[in-house]
Amino acid sequence: MLEKVVKKREFILLVSLVSLIVIVGLRSPRFLSIGNFRDIMDDTALLAMVAIGQFMVILIAGIDLSVGAGVALTGMSVALLHQYYPGIPIFVIVLLSILIGFLLGSFNGILVSLLRIPPIIVTLATMGIYRGFVALISGGRWVSAHEMSDAFRNLPRGGFLGVSNLLLVAILCVIIFGIFLKYTRTGREIYAVGGNEIASRYVGINLKKIKYLPFMIAGSIYGLAGLLWVARYASAQSDTAMGFELVVIAACVVGGVSIFGGSGTTLGVVLGVLFLGIINNALTQVKVSPFWQMALQGLIILVAVIVNTVMEKRTQKLVTKRRNL
Repeated sequence: MLEKVVKKREFILLVSLVSLIVIVGLRSPRFLSIGNFRDIMDDTALLAMVAIGQFMVILIAGIDLSVGAGVALTGMSVALLHQYYPGIPIFVIVLLSILIGFLLGSFNGILVSLLRIPPIIVTLATMGIYRGFVALISGGRWVSAHEMSDAFRNLPRGGFLGVSNLLLVAILCVIIFGIFLKYTRTGREIYAVGGNEIASRYVGINLKKIKYLPFMIAGSIYGLAGLLWVARYASAQSDTAMGFELVVIAACVVGGVSIFGGSGTTLGVVLGVLFLGIINNALTQVKVSPFWQMALQGLIILVAVIVNTVMEKRTQKLVTKRRNL
């Protein structure tokens, strides 16, 4: 019964996506072009990557507000490194970006798992710390396109069969961590801890490990995303990915992930990412003011939270009835 409810939620989101595409396509035929859909996929690829990491954090009833700052710090770090030492091979730059993200995420995870500080407090603090480091190491200046090599700028643009490297990496992240959450013991333990931490402790789950791991994984992912971000836009700035953490959280919530932990699917997160990407692209196509776009995005998040809350209450009632029977 629970699986049917989850599938129904995802089906409703899928129907909403298709309906949105049809409605906007009738208003703006260019929206339905292959080139525009390719742009949407590339635009949402970075969001999909970071949202998968955030999804795992939310599953343990946590939150990571530092993802945008982490993307900015990693992106600026590797951009400056490439500028000062252009001879460093690109694959080394890629590994360094993942390592930097790993360290940033691990710092969050250690504070949460070992010191038991609430995730929202930890990541709110590290968001400011990481942003401060961006300004500190950059001196407030940008790293522009002419200071980057062709190999660096083309890293997210190359591809296979018309699919960009950026999108391929995003798809790979979704597949790997989707399988990890669904088919591995650790993945199931992440769901269990978010669903009932007390019961998880009694059955022998290592809570420190499970509370650390999602933050570490999320950090590694947004570290790689930081490199791809600055390479794609050929610019590393102090305000890179400003407010991105809110969009990432919105994608998870719209995708049906419970903010209370223990509930959600990788497919739902992907659909949530696509929904936000299509909404943003559609509003631009029909020339809606950016200020109205922000208001509409907030409204979507609010509606999604209300829908999730209502469905969770219905699910709890169904479970209670089954137990009583």
